[in-house]
Parts: sequence; structure tokens; C-alpha cells
Amino acid sequence: MNPGEAPIAEMRAALDKEFDVLLLPVSHPSLGPIRIVDDLFAIGRSELPFADYPRDLVTKLSRRQARIFSEHGAVYVADLDSKNGTTVNGIAVRQAPSRVRAGDELCFGGDLTYRVAIEPRPFSSASARGVQHLSVTLDPQRTDLGLEPIELAAFPFLVSKTDDLFARYKDRYPHQVNYISRRHAHIFLKSGEPWVEDLGSTNGTFVNGKRLGESAVALQNGDVIGFGGDHFVYRAVLQKSFEIEPTITQAMPSQAGLAASASAAPVASMPMEDPDKTTFVGAAHSFLDIFCVDRALQREDEVNEDSPPLTPDDPTETESRRPRRRWQLLMRELTRTFAGGDRTTIRRIGWGALGVLVVVGGISVALYMRGAAEREVKSLLAAGQYEQAADAAVSSMRRHPASDTIRSLASEALIKARVPGWLAALQAKQFDRAAALVEGMRTKSQGNPDAIALIDQLKWVGDLERFVVGRGGPDAPIRIYRDEGPIDDLLKRWNDDAKGHQRILDRIASYVPEFTEPYALAMSQLRRLQSDDTLYLAAIDRLNASIATELGRDKPDALPAVLDDYAQRYPRLAGLDTVRDDLRRYTAIFNEMTARHLTALLALIKQANFKTPPFQTQYKALSASRLPSADVIAKHDAVSAAWQSGDSQQALAGLQAMPAGAWSDVMADELSHKKALLGQYADLQKSRGSADRDDKLLAFYARLDPVEDAYYVRAVQSDVNALRDRALGRAQDLIDRAQGLWRQYRANGSIGGTQRLESGISEGFRNQARLLSGANTSVQQGMRIYTQLKAPHPEGSDQLQQDIEAETQLQRRSLQELRMVLEAGLLKSKLALIGGSDESEARQSP
Repeated sequence: MNPGEAPIAEMRAALDKEFDVLLLPVSHPSLGPIRIVDDLFAIGRSELPFADYPRDLVTKLSRRQARIFSEHGAVYVADLDSKNGTTVNGIAVRQAPSRVRAGDELCFGGDLTYRVAIEPRPFSSASARGVQHLSVTLDPQRTDLGLEPIELAAFPFLVSKTDDLFARYKDRYPHQVNYISRRHAHIFLKSGEPWVEDLGSTNGTFVNGKRLGESAVALQNGDVIGFGGDHFVYRAVLQKSFEIEPTITQAMPSQAGLAASASAAPVASMPMEDPDKTTFVGAAHSFLDIFCVDRALQREDEVNEDSPPLTPDDPTETESRRPRRRWQLLMRELTRTFAGGDRTTIRRIGWGALGVLVVVGGISVALYMRGAAEREVKSLLAAGQYEQAADAAVSSMRRHPASDTIRSLASEALIKARVPGWLAALQAKQFDRAAALVEGMRTKSQGNPDAIALIDQLKWVGDLERFVVGRGGPDAPIRIYRDEGPIDDLLKRWNDDAKGHQRILDRIASYVPEFTEPYALAMSQLRRLQSDDTLYLAAIDRLNASIATELGRDKPDALPAVLDDYAQRYPRLAGLDTVRDDLRRYTAIFNEMTARHLTALLALIKQANFKTPPFQTQYKALSASRLPSADVIAKHDAVSAAWQSGDSQQALAGLQAMPAGAWSDVMADELSHKKALLGQYADLQKSRGSADRDDKLLAFYARLDPVEDAYYVRAVQSDVNALRDRALGRAQDLIDRAQGLWRQYRANGSIGGTQRLESGISEGFRNQARLLSGANTSVQQGMRIYTQLKAPHPEGSDQLQQDIEAETQLQRRSLQELRMVLEAGLLKSKLALIGGSDESEARQSP
């Protein structure tokens, strides 16, 4: 069964109106299949691909042989009164178009026969996102005739003297209207662009003063188009717009729908002096009417004597009218002479002619030798000796590098020789071996661009299969930040010339029939990737934009809800857990940075390892602008090492020598904190034997950080252990005090935006800030003692600490967001009252 012949393919294509028509050659298989992707396709010896066929294959084909068109999910063929006719399954197509179905045989000119196949069109991501809408305005060139502009919003559009668009002028201009034929010309869409074609009219159709021949021409913006002479002449104005949802522009066939109507869908038009006089055509004509041939009615046309005749554009006709050259006459005479043995004539012609004969003979021998090489390759192909045929073709290509025929034969031989092995490797999922086979084919095809195009397409199919299998199949999850690149690459390589690639794949399938199934599978996988590109890759782009926006606004806390929403809406999106991990790392660094906790921040920076692109980008920007520099980090590490080893003076000297910068205030606070600890430790040493020494010892111990102040923790640990019960009691007192202050703070209400925006420090702000700062300091010191003594935390104390710390950080961030509004000194004073960073008691986390 040929591709596309299955009835289900035709049914689905008819319903979706998204299908391609394939003409599979029967009479001459070497020509390759023809894929029709537009609604209208021209058959004729001056049309592609027929113009590229060998001349002996198209001698019976007329220049305007037939037209194949699609309408309302059905496919039709219309014969254009051709000399040798068109048949469907042996039945002649006459005046009316004939419907064709998958499996039918079409014959043109009695010689070229094709089998019809219908295939659903591969999904297009561009059509899923929107469609282009085109309108064409025909603006009259002559203002003295009273002609109205015509705006076309639907295609095809038939130019006919029976239509009211032109018949309305019959009383004023009877002859000029009769110069237009009943089926004069039509404007239709091809690949989304307008084309105009004369339908064999009596007096012709003109574009920019040139009469059209048998082929349609593309209509450009500003082209001047005339029908039947110099009366109905218009300038074409093209306008394009983009619609998000696809719309159907081709309505049901209607003769009445040709006239303007106020209810027609509005389309964009060029500004005119009187828009009400513009005729809007919002309904399409039917190809079924356009391509009906009725010569009897055409004979009613009035001939315009002033209309210029058609200039022959067929090379054969032009050549047939050209007088024979002398060398042609000479060759004919020589042929006759040698055929009849006329020696008298030889003497009459002379020895000069014999020299010409020798040259011609040499050329003939050369041509014969080239033909011998081609025949050898064809013979090997016919015998199934494909590898030998490929070698012979390569050898012949070296002697005739410019021969397209040799190149084509070399391509065919190579494909037939190597693709079956490549297919076996692909089906066995031996992708490295398949890739090596493709590269071997490429090496053998150096100097043959025709074969390279085929090999490139095989490589694309192999890369597509490797990717789909590697990710677990076409329905496997989309791995964020991993699959976007390969999908984008595969689609770009396809979309750079989708029609061309499909023709190449059709050609490979015609050489190697077993390629048909992998070809169909590749098209199915392509459609799935196009769908994933439209849905999931677009969603990833939006997610990246949301992450960048929220991080840029210093709102990382807004992203967990965004990630949860994407996880629910896009169930095949994998890898969001990695994004969440990066978000947690970034949020921790951001919070310590905004809280100005330098020691904790530096510890997080040293462990920072972001795995997703948006967080890598944002962290790089953060490092360049707001985080401590590498020099500051290195010098602070030296200070910490000296402090922890007990070399306090070196640590203080290092802090005093820190370079000025964004973190100078934090360094100054740390210097003050360390000096205070040193003074408190010296005072503690002097208080031995005094009554208040135990209280001083516990107060000092509560302020120590178990890591940063490890030297002093070890220095007093034995004394604290002796007072363990009293130390735990003090820790509980601090927790109780923090709880009381926190309750009072909550009862008064949190510090609000109005209080933060005050131009001074009100008593209300000051009281609430002291309550919050005191609660934070007490809970931090109490929890630190429990941690240092390795004692279990009291019930609820961890949650209390988290609540107070969260409120402190919220108030600090809210104040820092007002740094462009509040005076710098006032902002610093308010932050100092809130605590959490500048207050020495709350500098470190337990």
C-alpha cells in the first residue's frame, strides 16, 4: 500500500482540512513523487516540476494541461481543454472538474501517470500560535471612469463579466465590460501569498503592462493589473495582519456571495477618500466554478482590437519559428550525403566540411562514452548491485563533475546501498553506529551536493530518533533546562525548509521502500515535538521570565507558589525539584545578605552551587553588585581564623584594615562586637571570687557563637559546666522573656507601612521596634545556651525563634525597600531599632 492510501488518512484529512496530496509516479518511477501543499497546483510543461523533466517525457503535455485543487476537504482535478487530455482511472475529465481520492490514477497527456495519495499534514507550531490574514485592495488607476475600489478578504476571487462587480458598468461601458470573459482570471493564495492567473480569456490579463501567459504570477504590492484592456485597470494594495486564533477564510461556494455586503467580516484597508464606495468581497468563489470549461460561452466574448497579443514564451514555439542556421543545414546535408553515398556532393562541400564532420564525430564519441557510464550505473542498479553502482557513479563523477544525471544516479545508488544497514542500526538503537554510517556516506559523497542533501536529512532522522529514545519515548516528560536545546535544534533544522526536507524524505522512500515506516514514525515524532514546543517550551520560557522578574524585584518568596502552579498545569514538566533547590539556596543567601549577617552569608556563598540557568544568571548579577567581593571574603577568612585561634589582636587589626565598601558598616559592627567580647572577657577574668561572677560568666557565655567564638567557648566551658543547672535556668528565663515581649508586640499590632514611611521616628515605632528587638535578642541568647550545653530545647521554643526571626527579617526587608524614599541616616536608625543585624546581641544564629 502506498503512503497515504489508507482510508482513515483521507477521512482525517477531510475533517481537518490539513492534508497534503501526493502524486506517486507510475509510468516513470524515476521522476520521484510530487507533494502538493497548496490548495491549487498547476499541471503543464512550463510548470514545475514538469519543466525540469526530460523533454521527451513532456512532449504530449500542454502548457496549460490541468489544475489540481482542494476544496472543503475534497480533492479535484480539472482539465483545461488540453490537447491530449486528462483522465482519472481511465475516464476522461471534460468540462467539469472530477473528484479524486487516495488510490486513484491520474494520467496527463496520455503519458504521465501518477497514483494519488493523501497524507495528514505535519503539525505546525506556527499555525497553533496564530495565522496570517491577507487582504488585497484593487484601487482603480483611472479616476475619470467612476470605478469603485474592490477589497478582497477571501480567496479565490473570480474576475467575470457576469459578476455585479463589473456588470454594474455595462450601461455606461458596454464594450469594455464585454472585453472581460465569463471566466477571465482569478486571484488565489499560494503559500499565503496572492497570485493571479489568466483563465484563457479572449482579451488577456495584464500585470504591469505585460500580458500573462499560461502560468500564474505572484502579485506584489503596488502591481498594476488590468483585465481585457486599458479600462478595468487597478493597482493592487496588499495588507497582512496576524490573528491569534486561526480563522476560515474560504466560505461555501456561492454566486451571490461575490457582491459586496455590509455584513461581510471587516478587513484592514488603505485609507480612502470615501470608504463607503469601496466594494468589500468577503466570500470566496469556488474552484469548481472557476475551472469549468465552456468554449461555447467563451465565443460570446467581444474582441478588443487594441489588446496586445500574447508573446510566445514557449522555447519550442520560438525555436520552431527561427530559421535554421548554416551548421544545421550542413549537418543535414552531410547526413544525407553519407546515407546515400553521394561522393559528388562530398566534393562539392569540400574538405573544410569534412573537418567539421571530424569534430562533430569526436563530440558524438564523447557523448557516447558518457552515455556508456550512465548505462553502466543504470545496469548495476537494475541488477541490484547497489554498492558497485555507487562506486561506478563516483568514478564517472570524477570524469564528468558537472553532470546532474551522474550525480543523481550516484545519490540513488548510495542510498540504496547504505540506507538498509543504517535502518537496521537505527531500529537496534545503535545510534553511534548509525551516525558512523551516515558519516561514511558523507565521505563517499564529497563533491556531490545532491547526495549530501539526502545524507543531511538521514542525519536529522537519526538525531531525532536518538533524542526521542534517549528521553524515554515521545510521551516522556520534558526535562527542564535539558530538552529545550535539542528540541529547538531539531525543529530549526526542519523548519529552515520544511517542504524541501519532506521532498527529500519522499525521494529516499522512493529509493528504499523500507524507509517508509521510519519516515512515518519520524513525522509523528516531529509533530509531537512541535506540540511540545508550542506548549511546554513556551511554558518554560514564561517560567524563566517569571523567575527573572521576581528575583529582579527582590521577591524570591513569590516563586514557590509559581513553581507549584506550573507543576500542576504542566504534568509532563520534569526537573522542577532542581529549580526548587536552587530557589532555596538563593533565598537563604538573599535573606542573609539583606539581614547583613556577614558570617552566615559567607558560609552560604562558599557552598553556593546553582544548577539552573535563571538562578546562575541572577546569582552572577548579585555577586557583581551586592555580595562581598572575593578580596573582602579572603581577608575576612583570615580575620576569622585568627579570632578562632585566640589571636585576638591580629583579628582586630585585620578588621580595621578592611577596604572601604558596601560592607564597611558590617565590618565596623563586627569590630565593635569583638572588642566588647574582649572587654567582657577581661572583666570576667578580674571578677574571680566576686559575688556576681557567676552572673557575668553566664551573660558572657550566652553571647558567644559556638563556631566563630570557639576559642572563648573552650576557655570558659569548664566553669559553665559547673554552673550547668544555673545556665539552663538562665536560658529558660531568656526564652520566657522573649515570649512575653513577642506577645506584647503581637498584641499592639505589627509595625505597618505607615510607621515605616514616617519622616521621623515616632514613639509608636520606637516602642514596637524595642519589643521586637528585645524578643529577638532574648530568644537568640537563650537558644544559644541550650545549644552550647547540648541540652534539649524547651517545647515550642524553636517555633518561637522562627516566628520572631521571620518578623524581624520582614521588617528589615520592608525598610530596605524604602531606601530610595527615606533619608539614609533615618533608614539606618530605624534598622538599628529593629535589630537582627546591627544589634550585637542578635548578630549570630545558634
